[in-house]
Amino acid sequence: MVSKSLIENVAAMTIFGTISLAVKNISVSTGEIAFWRVAIAVTAILLYKLIRREKLPFKEAKSDIIRLAISGVLIGFDWILFFEAFKYTTVSVTTLSYYFCPVLLMIASPLIFKEHITLKQLLCFALATVGLVLIIGARSGGGEREFIGIALALTAAVCYAVIIIINKRIKSVSGIDKTVFQFFAAIIVLGVYVPLTSGFHVSELPQSGFIWLAVLSLVHTAFAYCIYFSSISNLSGQKVALLAYIDPVIAVVVSIVFLHESITFLQLIGGAMIIGVTILNELGGAKKAAAKTMFERTQ
Repeated sequence: MVSKSLIENVAAMTIFGTISLAVKNISVSTGEIAFWRVAIAVTAILLYKLIRREKLPFKEAKSDIIRLAISGVLIGFDWILFFEAFKYTTVSVTTLSYYFCPVLLMIASPLIFKEHITLKQLLCFALATVGLVLIIGARSGGGEREFIGIALALTAAVCYAVIIIINKRIKSVSGIDKTVFQFFAAIIVLGVYVPLTSGFHVSELPQSGFIWLAVLSLVHTAFAYCIYFSSISNLSGQKVALLAYIDPVIAVVVSIVFLHESITFLQLIGGAMIIGVTILNELGGAKKAAAKTMFERTQ
């Protein structure tokens, strides 16, 4: 019998995989999209916690306030970079490049977490790097814009890797409470960043833009985060990590079928190599903790 937690996790990852549909239909800057996404989502989550009479652990969070603040700031810029990449290349290429993040963690773990790196992990890194090269170089007509998009996605992946590393040091709060505190920090930094760059233009959105912004904030963020964190407490870390690869698969399908974007066969092979070697590494039991933390999501 399929468990409720499994259904919730699959639903959350499927929702995350369709985020491009919302972002592509909101005609304001990526910084402003990120601001309203986090502001509306955190409001909805707080209302949910209020209805359930759950309090935020402010006292416990004090010991990790700096880490929560820094990771929250990085979350804001991670979203900006990821969404901005959609403007320069396809959703498929952006997502597959972004999923180089677990590979970065695999290699960083010996330096940061003092964990032993195996020959198998080195081989996985080499194969994933070949996959990334295929993604970057496989489309002859992509040109400079596609290269910029891939660079933005990879920079977002680096940001997310740093977020994960910081999150591993945060012990005072966990789950959705950690996300709420990080969202507060993201709101503050984005509230400063947006007026200094693009400015706020949400009032100029058409009705459809408001609807998509609500979908992005309430469905792709507040709802998906809540059911995701509800599910992971009853699933093994390995299963959580493996189910997370539903996200890029759905993203590629959305890119090709609904957004009518193209992707070359070699780019698909490159993406499959990145995802495949990360799954292989996870199945082998190496770096399970990092893989699990990777998908306590902030995307």
